[in-house]
Amino acid sequence: MPCTEKRARLLLERGRARVHKMFPFTIRVVDRLVEDSELQALRIKLDPGSKTTGIALVRETAENGVAVINLFELMHRGKQISEALTARRGHRRMRRSKLRYRAPRFLNRGNKGKGRLAPSLQHRVDTTLAWVNRLQRLAPVSAISTELVRFDMQVLENPDIEGAQYQQGTLAGYEVREYLLEKWGRTCAYCGAKGVPLQIEHIHPSAKGGSNRISNLTLACQCCNQKKGAASIEDFLRKQPERLKRIQAQAKRPLKDAAAVNATRWALVNALKTTGLAVETASGGRTKFNRSQFNIPKTHALDAACVGELDGITGWQKPTLCLKAMGRGSYQRTRLDKFGCVRGYLTRSKSVQGFQTGDLVKAEVTKGKKTGSYTGRVAVRASGSFNIQTRSGLVQGVSHRYCTVVQRGDGYGYQLVAKTDATGTATASQGTRRVPRSTFSA
Repeated sequence: MPCTEKRARLLLERGRARVHKMFPFTIRVVDRLVEDSELQALRIKLDPGSKTTGIALVRETAENGVAVINLFELMHRGKQISEALTARRGHRRMRRSKLRYRAPRFLNRGNKGKGRLAPSLQHRVDTTLAWVNRLQRLAPVSAISTELVRFDMQVLENPDIEGAQYQQGTLAGYEVREYLLEKWGRTCAYCGAKGVPLQIEHIHPSAKGGSNRISNLTLACQCCNQKKGAASIEDFLRKQPERLKRIQAQAKRPLKDAAAVNATRWALVNALKTTGLAVETASGGRTKFNRSQFNIPKTHALDAACVGELDGITGWQKPTLCLKAMGRGSYQRTRLDKFGCVRGYLTRSKSVQGFQTGDLVKAEVTKGKKTGSYTGRVAVRASGSFNIQTRSGLVQGVSHRYCTVVQRGDGYGYQLVAKTDATGTATASQGTRRVPRSTFSA
């Protein structure tokens, strides 16, 4: 069962427990068996997203309420996967074009069966399921609640769509305003103001023929909206060329995030059912209603805690553990230039002196220019001289003799973000902490 920092500290000091895992910080009780313990059923709540998925571990209380135990934000790397595959495809095609005996394979699509997801989309499903399974091993989870997110692509592209026009696409879910809040990060596009009422604003003024298409809409605070009026964005931001360029690029950004969520929503639900736990689905509108009713700030993790039927929520003012998907390295042992030609080689063995890139290590350097103690993610070299990425920066050239493994690399980077209050502002300085507010004891 998850416990508080105080109880974990006492169990460790008295020798009744030992550290099992650093992230998420988990202790293992050594003087008691599960059969002799009384456990409370916990529930995992999910708020799936294109770039970040919110995860909340909660304990159900009386009268359909929940007590938040742990908060997580899982940051996906779908964009990096897509870019890597695009680069690989370009390199292969270029190399084939230079070899007369290897014809280009333009229609190499034999493995793309019905229902298959692209690797960048399948990654979102796999990483979310992996963390559900991991939390299931660490805590007595009995049920899962997930938000069944839907974006109406037709309405986003054409707000005036009606009737038979819907036969060409999907009916559903989110209004244009909700999508704009996600697209523009809930900030004013012109001044960057946060936490203020935002209005839908036409980039090219409707008085001058501007349309209601999603690519011509943005968010602005009341002050900026009134200042801009019917002026063109070029005239309004002529003294801020960088902001003008950013807004124009953001407005033309395709609806990739909405498409990614739509494509993976049912695949994720079906994957969650394979865990053997009861899976509850809820709408995004219900999540937003719960968050507004209990005056909870907008974060991915707290959105997850608000998923489903909810009559009360306590203990949500906790730090959030950010889980960033980093990957486990590359099978490729060469480095390529922009033409796809080899420009360098990597060591054939990923392990050097018992360490691998991505391991969390602690280095106690006793002599030399880098004397001191360093803890962070290591990048190994064949020479045995490693780089360590700490919270304060990169430390280069640390010998493997001074390093000790704290936790083996598991493909994720970890950062603990300070808790927030009801206004959405941080109550402590943002950064990382060694031990979470709630601790797993297994």
